[in-house]
Amino acid sequence: MNNIMEYKGYIGSVEFSENDFLLYGKVQGIRSLISYEGTTARDLVDDFHRAVDDYLALCEEENTEPEIAYKGSLNVRLGSDLHRRAAIYAIEHQMTLNRFIEEAVTDKLTALNA
Repeated sequence: MNNIMEYKGYIGSVEFSENDFLLYGKVQGIRSLISYEGTTARDLVDDFHRAVDDYLALCEEENTEPEIAYKGSLNVRLGSDLHRRAAIYAIEHQMTLNRFIEEAVTDKLTALNA
């Protein structure tokens, strides 16, 4: 079972409430709360699409920029020892710490997809 959905660049979670027998979720990676629900998978997907479309329409109506998730910038907490070790590695290999972390994440995701 896939527990995420994607629509117009937005990622939505998929959750299940055993008490209500309801599927529900929210858009991930932005501060605005965009939630949706459904009693079937089709209902959930449809409501997710409607919620994103409504959010984008509201932004347009209010003349505001919609939030964009996963813009390529993030704050990573490594702990002081790991941060120090990563920085030393990057310096020794004549790269920025940012480049080292980018390569490490790319390598890990490539290995997962292999």
